[in-house]
This record gives sequence, structure tokens and C-alpha cells, in this order.
Amino acid sequence: MPKISNKATQMPASPIRKLVPFAEKAKALGKKVIHLNIGQPDIETPEVARHAIANADIRVLEYSHSAGFESYRKGLASYYQKNGIQVDFEDILVTTGGSEALSFGFMTCCNPGDEIIIPEPFYANYNGFATSAGLTVVPVTASIDNGFALPAVEEFEKKITDKTRAIVICNPGNPTGYLYSKDELEKLSAIVKKHDLFLFADEVYREFCYDGATPFSVMNLKGVEENVILIDSVSKRYSMCGARIGALISKNKEVVNAALKFGQARLSPPTYAQVASEAALNTPDSYFEDVAQEYVKRRDIMVDGLNAIPGVRCPKPQGAFYCVAEFPVDDTEKFCQWLLEDFDYEGKTVMMAPLSGFYATKGLGRKEARIAYVLEQDLLVDAVNCLREALNQYPGTER
Repeated sequence: MPKISNKATQMPASPIRKLVPFAEKAKALGKKVIHLNIGQPDIETPEVARHAIANADIRVLEYSHSAGFESYRKGLASYYQKNGIQVDFEDILVTTGGSEALSFGFMTCCNPGDEIIIPEPFYANYNGFATSAGLTVVPVTASIDNGFALPAVEEFEKKITDKTRAIVICNPGNPTGYLYSKDELEKLSAIVKKHDLFLFADEVYREFCYDGATPFSVMNLKGVEENVILIDSVSKRYSMCGARIGALISKNKEVVNAALKFGQARLSPPTYAQVASEAALNTPDSYFEDVAQEYVKRRDIMVDGLNAIPGVRCPKPQGAFYCVAEFPVDDTEKFCQWLLEDFDYEGKTVMMAPLSGFYATKGLGRKEARIAYVLEQDLLVDAVNCLREALNQYPGTER
């Protein structure tokens, strides 16, 4: 039998989905599984987007331009301008999800064997995109002790070699919910400028900032305009994860034009999803205000509830809809599997994502898990109660 490729062997499995078989077995046994493991919001997709699909008079489902519909790119440019980000539609490449935007960006800006620096813990699929492009992830570790703030500039400097090509951040962050300040981003931009690196910024959670916090986009950093690549997506903003529409945005024309060649090779982003995404640009501001208020309530139920459990600590995030909790257990990989295999409380159990898969440094995150507070409030109350009781029963709880 022929062997598969080395790259396929090296491709990491998703730590977010690896426990799915155990969840399926738990459901087959009649347990209700409360899914806190994946960032799939239960918020309704905006009516304008759903209406656009239902009423699209498309007789021939054609390819779009490889860069995406011009009308959509112009609409996106207007959206960014409204949010204080001055870009032109020609700075935008529409992609099949933010995932493709990152993959195109990595392949455009880096050569196989290059290194990219990412503060950890980070969105686990960055590992997969890097592996696909033949890149090595070099982590700089953030700490739960200060809520996962940006590590010191000196820590980045220590990791820079002649193979370093880029720094990658997510802001607000997945999995931590941390929101980088303008000051932190300016410190990063100084490193980028000094070493002539690319700066990738995944800003897909821009609309979800809380307690008066406002996001500062890397597109507004001065002096590094040609170094910056913004990654965006409709998945979370409009609760349209299944649309698979994202964007790569840069004022560096060479980057956008080169990335377009990868876009031409895959022909075009999906047509109906672009119709929905373009219509979603007309979503009223009240939608985001209502959603943000709802997420604040959900965050407070989850984070305050977790912090009230003895031995658990969970920094309160300022953005996105994730939090990281540290549990008084031997290993959250074992704990999360045990929750699905051996535990229920009033017929319910909880599925979380062990955080070790969000670190590149082996051994880190063993007591931590990512929680997505994307479910209705009553379910989050049930989840907290389940976790409280689970820690009383789990054999590996440190007492």
C-alpha cells in the first residue's frame, strides 16, 4: 500500500473536535451534552442575509471574480471605513472563510522552512495552516496570571532568527478573549518594523468587545502599512459560520496581487454565500448592540460562575466569546473525556476543549480548558452547575 505524505502525517488533528466521538456516545446513552467546545453561536443570522438568499434570482450559478464580487468588496471597504479603517476595495481579496485568507497569506508571504511567531495559547488551527504552508510555529507564551496579556517585547526579540518571517495575533483573542490595547500593538509594530516582518492580525471578533472597550485595528498602525495583513470573516460577526466567507486585506499591493494567484487557482469564493455576506453589510447597528449585551450576560454567568467554584480561576475577557479556565485537576484532557464518558448531573454533562492543543509548547495548558459561552443563558447556568458537581466527583481533582 502506498504511503501518505509526510505533510499529511504531520497535520495536527483539531483539539476542538477530537472529543466528538465521546460526545456522540454520551448522547446515544441519553445524556444531554452542553457544547462549550466550539465557537458556533446560537444567535440568529441577520434577517437581511437570510432574505437575500431566499430571494436571489439567480438562473445560472456562475463563478464570481477570483477576488470576490466587486460590489461586495466595495461594500466591505465602506464597512471598514465606517469603522475607521481606511482601505480601498482593491486592497481586499474575498476568501473561502478566514481560514483560506490565512492559508493564502502564509503561502504568499513565507517560504517553506520559515518561522512565524505566535503568542500562545492561540487558535489551534493556526498550527494546521502553518503545517500546510511548510512553516514552523515559534510560540511566545502568555500567562493566565495577567489574563493572557501580550508578552513582553523582549520575549519576542529572543525568538527572532534569520528564518522569522511574520508575527501572528488574534485580536480580540481566541481562545483567551483578551483584547490587545493600542499600546501593546504599537510595541509589536516596532518589532515588525525593526526586523522587517509581516504582521498578520485575525480580527474576526471585532464587534464583540465589552465593558466600554474598543478594538484598535492593526491597519491603523503607523509606519508598517506595507507589513500588515488583516484577516477577517463573516462567520462570527453575523453568526454565519457555514457561509465560509472571509477576506484578506492589505495595503501591500504585491501581497494582494500574489495572493490573488492562489485565489485564481481555486477559481472563486462561493457565490450564494457572497450574496448573503454582501446583504449582511446592511445589518442594523441595533443587531450588534443586542448581541453584545447578550454576550456580556453570558460571559458573566460563565466566568463569575466558574470563579465561584473552589480551585477554579478564569480571567474575565474583554472581547470575543471565549474564556480560559484553570481547573484543579490532574489533566484537562482526561477531565474533559471523563465528563463525557463517566459523568452526568441531572442527565446533563459538558463538553469543553482542553487547552493543551492551543499551545505549541508541549506540557503547557494541562490544567486549562477553553470555553465558548455561545449558548443561551439557562444552558450556561446548567453547565456551571455540572462543572461544580463534576469537580466534586472527578478522581483526579486536587483537593
